[in-house]
Amino acid sequence: MKKPQLWYKKLYLGLILIFLYVPIVVMIIQSFNAGKSRAKWEGFSFRWYGELFQDRSIMQALQVTILVAVIAAVVATILGTLAAIGIYSMKKRPQALMMTITNIPMTMPDIVTGISLMLLFLFTKVERGFVTMVMAHITFNTPYVILSVMPKLKQMNKHSYEAALDLGASPTYALTHVIIPEVRQGIITGAMLSFTLSLDDFTISYFTTSPMVQNLSTLIYSKARIGIDPTLNALSALMFVALLVLLIIVNRRTAESKA
Repeated sequence: MKKPQLWYKKLYLGLILIFLYVPIVVMIIQSFNAGKSRAKWEGFSFRWYGELFQDRSIMQALQVTILVAVIAAVVATILGTLAAIGIYSMKKRPQALMMTITNIPMTMPDIVTGISLMLLFLFTKVERGFVTMVMAHITFNTPYVILSVMPKLKQMNKHSYEAALDLGASPTYALTHVIIPEVRQGIITGAMLSFTLSLDDFTISYFTTSPMVQNLSTLIYSKARIGIDPTLNALSALMFVALLVLLIIVNRRTAESKA
């Protein structure tokens, strides 16, 4: 009875993987098509990759994307690490309440977060652009850093910090030389996860920026409304490979931190 069930499970998993990844494989193959037609193969070529790096709008959006991701990841990592340490030092009930509040932004649909942040910027009369996009990315990245650091804090000896203080260390020295080294893997994982999420975000970026400042996701959306340009296939293929590599690294580090 177990073998047929296992066979059905493998078939079901295989169909899901095919449904998810066949379109991506087709897109990557089409990025090497020498012609513009998606229905006819006109030869293998790197033409669209060459035109991709010559497109000023795409290169500018790439710079914005990387800059936003780096700033958001650094700031969110600092805020998330400090917040995780603060939450960990609380008693059980306040800690449970704060973790529930932390989980809300991650379970909330991105469109709700994006619209609420947009309304906040409109209410405070803050002009949407690069700064508001960075602030939005920091907002949704910080909870992920907290959840990445908290498991490492729970694995740490609770009395290490107090012992360092008893031996004459200042609170700052004990934080940087006792706590931070113990949770370093969680901090790195949170930073990489924040960077990956920031690169991949569209919905929140769309509502918190202006048409004058676009990252790659919003630029692809605006270009796709006009028509699918073959350079978008090349761009999407490169983004997929980059995000895949980052996610593999993040997952490996997460597995190592749990071991």
